[in-house]
Amino acid sequence: MVKVGVLGATGMVGQRFIQLLADHPDFEIAALAASGRSAGKKYEDATTWYMNSEMPESVRDITVIETDPAQMDNDVEIVFSSLPADFAAKVEPEFAKDFVVASNASAMRMKKDIPLVIPEVNPQFLDMIEAQQKNNNWDGFIVTNPNCSTIALTLTLKPIYDNFNINRIYVSTMQAVSGAGYNGVPSMAIVDNLVPYIGGEEEKMESETLHLLGSLDGDEVVPADFSLSASCHRVPVIDGHTEAVFVELDDEADIDKIKKTMADFRGLPQELGLHSAPEQPVIVKEEDDRPQPRMDRMAYGGMAATVGRVRKDQAFDNSFKYVLVGHNTIRGAAGASILNAELINKQIL
Repeated sequence: MVKVGVLGATGMVGQRFIQLLADHPDFEIAALAASGRSAGKKYEDATTWYMNSEMPESVRDITVIETDPAQMDNDVEIVFSSLPADFAAKVEPEFAKDFVVASNASAMRMKKDIPLVIPEVNPQFLDMIEAQQKNNNWDGFIVTNPNCSTIALTLTLKPIYDNFNINRIYVSTMQAVSGAGYNGVPSMAIVDNLVPYIGGEEEKMESETLHLLGSLDGDEVVPADFSLSASCHRVPVIDGHTEAVFVELDDEADIDKIKKTMADFRGLPQELGLHSAPEQPVIVKEEDDRPQPRMDRMAYGGMAATVGRVRKDQAFDNSFKYVLVGHNTIRGAAGASILNAELINKQIL
């Protein structure tokens, strides 16, 4: 068993990490780190538990430590980071001197020598690790996963990108409130309402998606060569981001072929049988009213993206559109980092 730690362990994504890691066959939680307010307390005393399952017994009596690599047990090999971006930018490089950092934070995602990875999409980006260690004189390294809305979108685009020539994409998101954290959106702001702005979200989707679908030229990422425009909105749904996607191709494509291409898509995690890998990364529904977040967000334990309403677009030539749902705090956050760590454990450690 690989011993792991969680940074930001008392927050919502930190708690999701703990929930997903509690019975993991490869990883054992050995350390939980949080702010100075929580350090020195038992985890159950330091935490208001927000998950829809009981706090795992295995972590209740763990004493929370400060978010400092000097406090981390030397037996820990991997730390999972759910830290706020500003703090992560300072702390994650310190941890990377000695530990593998599987980060869900946004701070390091687009740095030159740090892999931004979805294992089904671009596992080859892990080849950047050697250069990262050499450039920084680190024994450890940092691997990041993308923004929650980007992950679900890119999972569904990968089979299309590999089999058709994409010209441009428009995406409009309807994002769950859990993406902003427990205290992120006041109830008076979101109940009976929709907020048509999520700071930085559109920029992340537009840059990260092209980066993920790009190619490696040595240690440099060459972004994918198509246009992407995103419009992002917060809606009164607890978990599960919904996205309406419009895709323009260079040539006309058969809708049934597009559906089959997405449904048949498999990646390296499926080939390797990684524990958190969904058997089917992209599920295609035929019902007129699917996907829906309440019904589809937990597909394959929340690790798959569900697609529906795949149809031709009548306004533009060579275009089609669809709707997707992905679980934003599982596949879009903690589960994504854990799957990255499983691939790292299989291929690198």
